[in-house]
Amino acid sequence: MRLTRKRLCSFLIALYCLFSLYAAYHVFFGRRRRAPAASSRGLRKGVAPAREGRGREQSTLGSEEWNPWEGDEKNEQQHRFKTSLQILNKSTKGKTDFHVQIWGKAAIGLYLWEHIFEGLLDPTDVTAQWREGNSVVGRTYYSFITGPAVVPGYFPVDVNNVVLILNGREKAKVFYATQWLLYAQNLVQTQKLQHLAVVLLGNEHCHNEWISQFLKRNGGFVELLFIIYDSPWINDMDIFQWPLGVATYRNFPVVEASWSMLHNERPYLCNFLGTIYENSSRQALINILKQDGNAKLCWVSAREQWQPQETNESLKNYQDALLQSDLTLCPVGVNTECYRIYEACSYGSVPVVEDIMTAGSCGNTSVNHNAPLQLLKSMDAPFIFIKNWNELPAILEKEKTLILQEKIQRRKMLLHWYQHFKTELKMRFTNILESSFLMNNKG
Repeated sequence: MRLTRKRLCSFLIALYCLFSLYAAYHVFFGRRRRAPAASSRGLRKGVAPAREGRGREQSTLGSEEWNPWEGDEKNEQQHRFKTSLQILNKSTKGKTDFHVQIWGKAAIGLYLWEHIFEGLLDPTDVTAQWREGNSVVGRTYYSFITGPAVVPGYFPVDVNNVVLILNGREKAKVFYATQWLLYAQNLVQTQKLQHLAVVLLGNEHCHNEWISQFLKRNGGFVELLFIIYDSPWINDMDIFQWPLGVATYRNFPVVEASWSMLHNERPYLCNFLGTIYENSSRQALINILKQDGNAKLCWVSAREQWQPQETNESLKNYQDALLQSDLTLCPVGVNTECYRIYEACSYGSVPVVEDIMTAGSCGNTSVNHNAPLQLLKSMDAPFIFIKNWNELPAILEKEKTLILQEKIQRRKMLLHWYQHFKTELKMRFTNILESSFLMNNKG
């Protein structure tokens, strides 16, 4: 009996020891065996080894079934999340009780949205059929749509307030713009739209009579008009001046200021790259540069015929000329205001502007001493204004005496002014819309 009990106790002790050894084996050796297996499985299924360093994320992903499109899906999800977060942050920044949709049907719309509003567009591809963006200014939530797919009657209109951006520079553009206005008129008459403002690229001679019938002051439905060039209609009550901006139709980009842009010595005193019209002030400008030998100190590239589009090479040359010149010469064209003025500001190159009225119905120097370029002058643009290119040699001689530090300070002042100019326009634009549309709602 004692022998049997002794054997039973020995058996139990042996069993306990075996169990302990088994448990110890799994605790100390089991994990080591599984880790390489998991790693090799990850490599076999296209998972990068770097994922092992993600801590808790790795353990979660390890329990999921492998997806061959996992990388692309995660990138897309991250992009959507980032975009949604940006929109959420903007839309929740203060109380936004006023929604305005902007329909960009002219290239100047991109200057308004990307340069003045500093808004983003999705997709970023400039050739996309439909592009859109969102932004908040004050208590106004803006949405922006543009592209060839934005066609009257083929997209939903779910807002009460719209800003329509149109091109009325020439006859063919006027016909197209008129179709948009007739479409908007129908929306207002059927109460699908309450308020409409128009931003118009006007005629360079200020012959814009065609849009007069649509203005509310004349019995129409367009409550506000923001017009480019020095139109005599401008009264700062319901008709306001708007800047021409940069040539977005030639893909001129949004330029971010850099240290080198501000501080580097620029090899050229001035630049002029453009079309030379016979018997124009541009021809006189080129002749003056040649006579005084200053053409060698300036980046000058003249062509006889205007080109509506730039090649990648010509655009790069133009941007390089702006970046490497202290001054940018801005002779008048059909109108005094030109894209070159704003493009020079983007690169900190001081515009030398020919300050004379051009032919047509724009402005009136006898009534308004600020004409032409009333908007720029009213905001104290730090430009060099001249009446005749005979003044240029003296300007260039003075330029030669400036030290680098003086030029750096001038560049900083110009870039700061230009940023303030765009910010001020954005706030003015928003205040005008809010005051007009919201007041009419109450009325």
